[in-house]
Amino acid sequence: MNNERVTLAQELHDGIAQDLVGLGFSIDALLAGNLKIESKEGLRAIRFTVSELIEKVRREIHTLRTDGEVLNASSNTEISYELQRVFTEIIRNVEQHSFASHLSIHISDNGVGGASTKTGSFGLLGIQERVVKLNGDIEIDSTEAGTKISIQIPLDK
Repeated sequence: MNNERVTLAQELHDGIAQDLVGLGFSIDALLAGNLKIESKEGLRAIRFTVSELIEKVRREIHTLRTDGEVLNASSNTEISYELQRVFTEIIRNVEQHSFASHLSIHISDNGVGGASTKTGSFGLLGIQERVVKLNGDIEIDSTEAGTKISIQIPLDK
């Protein structure tokens, strides 16, 4: 695994994540004190935000520590990693800001086509299974001109 990624994950864990946890504990201590109800409501909102930030940092630490192994399967790990980051950020933005009821992803290539589920090959099957598990729909259109994959996922709000 890339040493820089491990180092960054360690720094996130030992620095920012720990600082957020400490901030959360400080807010909890204030909430336990003799504050006016209005002040407590504001602090609770801040506390929930801190908890969400802690979870985001933990997910990033996990991603940094595990993506290196996943990406080794690709012939061009730099592109694969950057694409994963792009999709991750798109999904985060949709979840946090758009108030959308579903997410659609459309991917196409200009390769040789012929993408289909095959005995002993689990890539497309795994994608289809994951989309179904998310209560989504997937369409795969593969011709000699390339492959188009469309995925629609309902978002729980």
